[in-house]
Amino acid sequence: MSLVEQAVIIRNEEIVPGYLELELRAPGIARQALPGQFINIRVGSTLDPLLRRPFSVYDNDKNAGDITILYKVVGRGTGMMAELDMGETLDVLGPLGRPFSLPENLQRVVLVGGGVGMAPLVYLARVSCERGAAVTALVGARTASELLGLNHLRGMGVKVMVTTDDGSQGIQGQVTDGLEPLLTESDYDFIYCCGPEPMMARVADMAHRYGLKGEVALEENMACGIGACLGCAHRVKQGQDYSYVQICHEGPVFSMSEVVFDV
Repeated sequence: MSLVEQAVIIRNEEIVPGYLELELRAPGIARQALPGQFINIRVGSTLDPLLRRPFSVYDNDKNAGDITILYKVVGRGTGMMAELDMGETLDVLGPLGRPFSLPENLQRVVLVGGGVGMAPLVYLARVSCERGAAVTALVGARTASELLGLNHLRGMGVKVMVTTDDGSQGIQGQVTDGLEPLLTESDYDFIYCCGPEPMMARVADMAHRYGLKGEVALEENMACGIGACLGCAHRVKQGQDYSYVQICHEGPVFSMSEVVFDV
């Protein structure tokens, strides 16, 4: 069940230029939050900005009651968030949305994240490792300074592979360029992915060709977070046709095989 908490800021720091980690003391939400779910934050104490901002749960310490989000400064709302200090409070609604499935028998999983698409995958990696799965993460970005989540993943014992568009770190090319040889060389039980939609479409195609089940976390602007405003509709397959679902309410996690990617 979702709830509203007045979350205390524990940490709000820039980790690479333009990207910040915000750690919040929100014990009620932390106890419930699962990988793939998100929270909605009211940025200011007034109605300006009017709409809450949605953020994936990037990491979660249930014992301490702390959740962490990863965000990029892209506009007025996130610009205001970047100015917040330790000890201030934020009005937070969550957890929201459908989480990733985590079958009990998973032994080897691969995570594919592009850019800020790493946001829902770090917490997923933590829970997968805690359940005894061997986790490989393929992390992509335009350049080395925009690679996200590497220290967290390596600290969990995740095998990390890196791609950058400009070759400044790891394999030169898009994150999907590193995925095909990975799938050729190793057997995986499941694949999880989040990032730009064209990237997720290519990952879903590869998963299909290799007979690998998987899930994606779709990214979309979400005004309400509860399926009321119909602002985050996305197409999914329905027999030979398609229908629309609300990402915030019926997602953001979907099977790769059911999504109609807009590419």
